[in-house]
Amino acid sequence: MKTVIITGSTSGIGLGIAENFALSGYNVVLNGLGQQDEIEATRARLASLGAGEVIFHGANMLKPDEITDLVKTAEMKFGRVDVIVPNAGIQHVEKIEDFPPEKWDAIIGINLSSAFHLIRAAMPGMKKNGFGRIIAIASAHGLVASPYKSAYVAAKHGILGLIKTVALEGAEFGVTANAICPGYVETPLVTGQIADTAKARNMTEDEVINEVILKAQPTKKFVQVGQIAALASYLASDQAAQITGAALPMDGGWTAQ
Repeated sequence: MKTVIITGSTSGIGLGIAENFALSGYNVVLNGLGQQDEIEATRARLASLGAGEVIFHGANMLKPDEITDLVKTAEMKFGRVDVIVPNAGIQHVEKIEDFPPEKWDAIIGINLSSAFHLIRAAMPGMKKNGFGRIIAIASAHGLVASPYKSAYVAAKHGILGLIKTVALEGAEFGVTANAICPGYVETPLVTGQIADTAKARNMTEDEVINEVILKAQPTKKFVQVGQIAALASYLASDQAAQITGAALPMDGGWTAQ
């Protein structure tokens, strides 16, 4: 039975990916923020979906030692780690001259450095086992930029460079490394942003969706969490063994422009 670690998996994209792997019979290691009782309810629900076990580890993505312990805990509990999904991320939007340095440091730390620390801790076991799948959740902003998102864009571009390097290092050991680059995804967080933007700009929510949020996506449709989860599951499969070092857009045509 294979084991997957997904950071930032108590909500949103990470939770959707965790659900998919649980349904596929993986042992799942959850990580993320939230109330303890809510996390336990999520853990129990996912554990009921498939044959694997589901555990939670509360590693802080700004603390390398805790990220290392996350991997060690999974290896001790399940014997091996087969798949890691660096997904944890935060965002802050501000013009660069007013961008708070502490926000820059936090975004680079959580969105980029935590992925490095997770990969660094998991790679020895993956090489030893002759199998590993590293699936980073990047962004369309790993391929193109938008104003007022300097730290986020820098971090996501950095993820793609990291993934390409790791793909080369793992190629002879059965370890692949790829990045999924979603456009705007329909999550509770984005739904809240739509409502806030509508109030701030005196627009309807439909106007915000079509004229602000989805303006860059030619399909004019949100990416669905389940679509990202399905791609992650494919990248973890034996059929995807020759896909490595790739940045795979799932952005409704955004980066085709």
